[in-house]
Amino acid sequence: MNQMTHSGFSLQPQGPAFPPMPGGMPPPQQHQQQPPAFPSMPGGFPPQQQQPPSIPNGMPPPQQHQQQPPAFPSMPGGFPPQQQQPPSIPNGMPPPQQQQQPPAFPSMPGGFPPQQHQQQPPAFSSMPGGFPPQQQQLPAFPSMPGGMPPPQQQQPPAFPSMPGGMPPPQQQQPPAFPGGMPPPQQQQPPAFPGGMPPPQQQQPPAFPSMPGGMPPPQQQQPPAFPGGMPPPQQQQPPAFPSMPGGMPPSQQQQPPAFPGGFPQQQPGAFSSMPGGFPTGPPQPQRQRLDPDMMPSLVQVADDDQNTRSGLFPTGFPHAESPPLVSTEIIAQDQGNANPKFMRSTLYAVPQTNDMTKATQLPLSLAICPFAKLHQSEYPPPVIDLGDIGPVRCQRCKAYMCPFMEFVDGGRKFRCPFCHANTPVEDGYFAHLDHTGRRTDIQHRPELFLGSYEFVATKQYCKNGISPKQPAFIFMLDVSYNAVRSGMVELFCRNIMDMLRELPRENFREGPSSMRIGLATYDQTVHFYNLSQPNRAEMLVVSDIADVFVPFVDGFLVEFEQAESALSVCLREIVNNFAQTRITETALGPTIQAGLDALRSADRAGKLFIFHTSLPVLEGAPGQLKSREDRKLLGTDKEKTILSPATDFYAKLGEECVKWGCAVDLFLFPNAFVDVASIAPAVSTTGGIVYKYQYFDAERDGERFLADLRHDITREVAFDVMMRLRTSTGIRPTGFHGAFFMQNTTDIEVAALDADKAVQIEIKYDDKLDERESAYFQMAVLFTSCGGQRRLRVHNLSLPISTDYAQLYRLIDEDCLATHLFKQAEQTLREKTPKEMRDELTVRCAQMLAAYREKCSESAPLGQLILPECAKLLPLHVNCIERHDALNGGAEITVDDRAWMMSLVPSLSVLATAHLLYPRIYPLTALGSPQQQQPTDEAPTNGGGGSTGVPSGNGTTFHSLGSSSWEEEDALVSDTTIDGEQQQRVVEVPAQVRASFDYFQPQEAYLIENGLVAFVYVGREVPQEWLHNVFGISSVTHLDTEKHELPKRPNAHSTALRKLWLWANMGRERRLKLFIVKDGDALEAWMKKFLVEDRYAQTANSYVDFLCAVHREIRSILS
Repeated sequence: MNQMTHSGFSLQPQGPAFPPMPGGMPPPQQHQQQPPAFPSMPGGFPPQQQQPPSIPNGMPPPQQHQQQPPAFPSMPGGFPPQQQQPPSIPNGMPPPQQQQQPPAFPSMPGGFPPQQHQQQPPAFSSMPGGFPPQQQQLPAFPSMPGGMPPPQQQQPPAFPSMPGGMPPPQQQQPPAFPGGMPPPQQQQPPAFPGGMPPPQQQQPPAFPSMPGGMPPPQQQQPPAFPGGMPPPQQQQPPAFPSMPGGMPPSQQQQPPAFPGGFPQQQPGAFSSMPGGFPTGPPQPQRQRLDPDMMPSLVQVADDDQNTRSGLFPTGFPHAESPPLVSTEIIAQDQGNANPKFMRSTLYAVPQTNDMTKATQLPLSLAICPFAKLHQSEYPPPVIDLGDIGPVRCQRCKAYMCPFMEFVDGGRKFRCPFCHANTPVEDGYFAHLDHTGRRTDIQHRPELFLGSYEFVATKQYCKNGISPKQPAFIFMLDVSYNAVRSGMVELFCRNIMDMLRELPRENFREGPSSMRIGLATYDQTVHFYNLSQPNRAEMLVVSDIADVFVPFVDGFLVEFEQAESALSVCLREIVNNFAQTRITETALGPTIQAGLDALRSADRAGKLFIFHTSLPVLEGAPGQLKSREDRKLLGTDKEKTILSPATDFYAKLGEECVKWGCAVDLFLFPNAFVDVASIAPAVSTTGGIVYKYQYFDAERDGERFLADLRHDITREVAFDVMMRLRTSTGIRPTGFHGAFFMQNTTDIEVAALDADKAVQIEIKYDDKLDERESAYFQMAVLFTSCGGQRRLRVHNLSLPISTDYAQLYRLIDEDCLATHLFKQAEQTLREKTPKEMRDELTVRCAQMLAAYREKCSESAPLGQLILPECAKLLPLHVNCIERHDALNGGAEITVDDRAWMMSLVPSLSVLATAHLLYPRIYPLTALGSPQQQQPTDEAPTNGGGGSTGVPSGNGTTFHSLGSSSWEEEDALVSDTTIDGEQQQRVVEVPAQVRASFDYFQPQEAYLIENGLVAFVYVGREVPQEWLHNVFGISSVTHLDTEKHELPKRPNAHSTALRKLWLWANMGRERRLKLFIVKDGDALEAWMKKFLVEDRYAQTANSYVDFLCAVHREIRSILS
């Protein structure tokens, strides 16, 4: 019997004892007629003993008279509550007893209430995640701690002007207090941004308003003040959490235990009773769920890094379950592929399909065939067998691998996938030793490594002809918008340096053998002849309905040959189009022209297209019309605007794949460009969409150039075909990624780079034999950047198990989260957002309920049991459900939503982890003398980090490694501080959980989620740090319009910029940086990415979602 490790959260089955009452008050009697007593009021006032405790959502206990107002929470300053005045409702709404009043709205993030004119769409610049509406009036002050209204003399802060040149909203006076109630004159507390209490008080958050924004029933008590709960020092037990229907739980019924956080002997808060309206007197109040006791991704990642980082043997004959994707490892290939290349959701395969149905655990592989490796890891070796070619099974066509068994003295080999015997050709024969192994095994990498490459013969080439060197074609929009933004001049000034770093065969020294081409376009397409030295020749094709390439020779040439002509062309482009007034562009014909150029030259390659506007040119193929309707996002009709308006671009993408032409699209829009319709031409070919809304060369130029340089220089394969082979009884069925499939087995991609991955789900055809293993082999046929046809092979072997405990013990949670994320994105294209979220929540509960049923039946029903290797599953699922790619309404633009959805299918496991849970680093201690750097430099991790050296205080030190970024070179090469040469070492502080409860006002934080990043500056940050980093003396002087960190010659500034560079290393796109200060308009948007906090009705907090999953588990088990 396997020993299982799990995480459990439970409560005592008995009713909890009352906590000691402040001021020596005796505990309340547990009679049904008498509610629990209140603790003594601050300032020595006795509690109001006839008043019941306030219930969330405004519901009173069933025994009380309806006309009795609820007791006020303790007021700051020691004053008793005003008994004659009813409490105000959150968001400043009047009490609901008045029939003419409209219903209250739920509180908006940051404490701002929504505007009443909901039909007006927001006008903020389209950013991932969306900004709060800009055209509406400034909201009223949020409710103050202790239930006090805000002081009248304080003006709400003005919104700064937003990125993209949008004007800030007009400031208006806050509305009057509801019902004409004057503010208290003596005990007003100071206002805090967003209605948040000071962090020092550790005040628990207010209860949420009623679902849907409706007020409580009119015969019931109005809800208590938000934020009116006393600080923990007063030891007042919190009110009941909201029950379905607003009713408190029944005393006769044993309450279910809350999942999470409390030790066995400690009482917690009630969970919502599923679907019920229990009656009876209220139970004694219990404590709120403690997030500190719930599974923390930050803590789990730190523990995994401390225990499993460093050398990782991949295992043989079965693959070892890898560490978390955030853990920095150096993989040692022992016959199973490096987990950077191939990971499985399960590292023990269920024997039958019934087991997968019972557990709802998917068997799925995440495969990134050309993933970037650590500099200490060996790339797959290239094997050239000459005319023999790759050795294969004659039945299933699987390639030679370490799991092939040689028999009959080495004259045959037995295939583990189909069990057939295949004769060995004479040129590949070798004798066997006494153990049955070939005597030449050490000279045959395919016999002992999990990943390797074969040089393909002509039978693997199209038409039996060896391919030519691939080409990059740059196609530049030269319309008015492109020139005015500075994009054209920026591109022409910097592209020459990037082309000197074109990919080379096996990273060899010397010039690249790839070809390059250049074209520009507006209403027509312009081609440039680069074959004549020091001469620029442009040919214009005006027939956009039937576009063609006017010449072949001279259009695609080697960079070394074209360098002088290209330099002249770039200068002429800037001069010739500087005064253009043409605004319309022909995007569809431009892609067709690039495809025709590659097809005519019989080369595979990639188009780099730089585009600015909606393609509305009359008569042009692929013409589109504006159809943006943000109000549909988040509704059942959102599919109408997130689906392509035409199939032109999808069919064009399929045609590109046929000829090995990939498309990467760089968008610079100032308005709607219909990404949902254009993106299929990119994603079908294996390309990517980069998006720079309201592009400004001075502000966004560095980010654009970093993305372009990475796209040009990274490892890439062309004209790719992939197939996954599996052992008998299982087969691949579900495919997620950026590719095209003409049949059910072969994946076709025009270009596949180091950042792209595919997710393949495995289904059962038959029961598996427990005595054998499950085998997986991914074969990738491609053309290298040098024009050589090759086969890259990745292998994986997993044990077959009938033990449920072993299945849960060998879960790869990162790979599982990636599978669920991509599956949810596919579901959203077919179903409504609510149906997608409900299905995902239920499946999460089913996985955990099956573990409870199969592996821990003896645990009490009220205890939530989480498997050790999947204890973060509820957190990951909640992050998936609330991610901007799958969630959100009119606060995000249609293009942003479609853009992020286009990114999801091709994400690697590492990129998915970055998107789902942000990394948050405290900054004020960076560069301080207390941090001692190690003397030895840590090795670089190609995945964006390094094998860190711990310092003992949570801080680790990593190497920046070798990067081509000019800023890094200037930063680490010749920067000196106090006369000491800086090492190429970056100081990385211990991470902070993604909840505002863990933020301190005297601290600054770097927050990044894979798309955007924030430097958040608290209101009490030390003045010295502000001066060293930003050159200011007060937080109020912070310029939030900047999108870069100042370069100042001191230790704090250098350490922060190094951390910023390290955070961007290994990413497919560079992060866009925002500077945010406490109380700033962007703070509410920033808080959306604090995924452990509640943000909106469809973005639950971690606590709330865990409770919802627990209720669903109890429902399944009962």
